[in-house]
Amino acid sequence: MPLYELENVDRSYDRGGATVHALRGVSLTIQPGELLSVEGPSGSGKSTLLQLLGAMDTPTAGRIAFDQQPLAGASDKVLTGLRRDALGFVFQQFNLIPTLTAVENVEIAMTRPKGQRRAKAVELLASVGLVERADHLPGRMSGGEQQRVAIARALANDPRVVLADEPTGNLDSTTAQEIVDLLVDLNSASSVTVVVVTHDDDVASRMARRVKLRSGEVLSDTGP
Repeated sequence: MPLYELENVDRSYDRGGATVHALRGVSLTIQPGELLSVEGPSGSGKSTLLQLLGAMDTPTAGRIAFDQQPLAGASDKVLTGLRRDALGFVFQQFNLIPTLTAVENVEIAMTRPKGQRRAKAVELLASVGLVERADHLPGRMSGGEQQRVAIARALANDPRVVLADEPTGNLDSTTAQEIVDLLVDLNSASSVTVVVVTHDDDVASRMARRVKLRSGEVLSDTGP
């Protein structure tokens, strides 16, 4: 059963009296456990697509469904629950709270009972190779370490999908490779679906499936 189904999805915006077509007729099916990239130059629509997959936006036209549930028309309560329980997000900017330690940054995203949070947060930091930094503030960590904390935070509620928007954009090439390795290993070990938005061909080449966008349209798709 497909995890995501997109049928002829359009997304347009009004900007200064002009209509900007971010996505045009995009149709995709994403299966559970896939590891795929969404790639393309700036303005190709890849971040817009990620926002739709993350239930943070709705299409202007067409249909998008998660686990057979249409997202257009769903209540705010349903969409909030989906983002909280089924989706994990990783961004180019690490978005850690600077006054909280690494373990606290992971804990704060959790919905599980308070008595279970610390142990789970430590477990997640261990899974990204950062347990020894659990009590460090973000300002005392490198960019790669902060991104590892962000990935651990994305896993806080055992999501079915991790959506990563340019996760290596602020990292040097060696550190970027380590973060990609981590995402690939995460997909392999837990079968969580991983979608990586990137303009970096080296990052995209590590994914099992590559979807290329150009001017809001699917230029190519290596298939599930």
